[in-house]
Amino acid sequence: MVTLPSSVIVPALRLMRANRVFVTAEGARRHVRERELRPTPYGPPSRLRRDVQVTVSSAAWPVYTITPRGGTPTGSVVYVHGGGWVNQIAGQHWHLAAQIAAEANTTVTVPIYPLVPFGTAAAVATGVVDLVRGNLERYGSTCLAGDSAGGQIALSAALVLRDKHDLTLRRTVLISPALDLTWANPLIPTVQPSDPWLATPGGEVLADLWKGSSDILDPVVSPLMGDLAGLGPLTMFSGTRDVLNPDAHLLVDKAAAAGVDLEFHEGTGQVHVYPLLPTAVGRAARAAIVERLRLAVAEPLSA
Repeated sequence: MVTLPSSVIVPALRLMRANRVFVTAEGARRHVRERELRPTPYGPPSRLRRDVQVTVSSAAWPVYTITPRGGTPTGSVVYVHGGGWVNQIAGQHWHLAAQIAAEANTTVTVPIYPLVPFGTAAAVATGVVDLVRGNLERYGSTCLAGDSAGGQIALSAALVLRDKHDLTLRRTVLISPALDLTWANPLIPTVQPSDPWLATPGGEVLADLWKGSSDILDPVVSPLMGDLAGLGPLTMFSGTRDVLNPDAHLLVDKAAAAGVDLEFHEGTGQVHVYPLLPTAVGRAARAAIVERLRLAVAEPLSA
C-alpha cells in the first residue's frame, strides 16, 4: 500500500467533495434515493492479502468470514463497517478486516447489514448481537469492532449484549464512532470548519432514517445515551478534525465515571476514520487495533 503524507488528506478530501452527502439535507436525501435505486457492490476486493481466505454464507444477510491461512485461529472479531448507514462496505474496510485476521490470528466476521432506507438501528443491532453470540459458541472469545456508523452499531450491540444476554465482551474497538445521532453537541460547530468529510445537515437526515421507529435517544440508536457500567474494555480512535470528536470526549468522561476501561487514541489534526487511511499515522493506528484485538481474543473465556 502506498503511504501518503497526512498533509495531503484534507486537500484531497475537499477536492473530491467528500462531504457532499452530508453538507446539505437535500444532498443526503438524493444520495439515499440513488443508493436505493442503484446499490453498490459489497464483495471483497479480488486482491486481498494472500495469507487469508474468505468465505461467505447467507441467512438474513450475507456474512463474510475471513480466516488466516495455516495454523489455528484464536477467537473471533465481528467487524461492522461504516458509511453513514447508507454507503456500502469499501476496500479500506476489507483490507483492515483481513489485516486483523492475519496479524491477530483470528476469525473475522463481516456482516453486510441492510442500509437506509431498508435497514434500521434496532434490527441491525439485533442481527449483530446474534452474530456475536453465534461466534462465542463457535470460536470462543469474541470482540466487536466498527468504524463511523459501524462504531455506533458496535457500541449499541455491546450494550444490548450486556443488558439482554448478560455478556461482557473482551474488547470493543471504535474507530471515529457516531455516538449521539441528535448531532446536538454544542462543540460540533467549532470543529465543523476544519472537517472536510462530515457535516450536520445530511447527518441529521441519515440519522432520522436510521432510527426507524426507535427514539433518537435510545442507546440502540445513540449509544452515548446508554449506561456504560458493566461494559468490557473499549479502545477508541478519533481525529480532532472530525465533527464526531466532541462526542468521543463525552464517551471518555462517561466511561471514566462508570468505571469502564477506555483507551483513547486522539489523532491531532487527523480526520474522520483516519486509521483507515494510507498514512503513517493510519498505519500505526491499524497496528494498535490489531494488537489490542490479538490480546483480547487470546484471553480464555471464564468457566
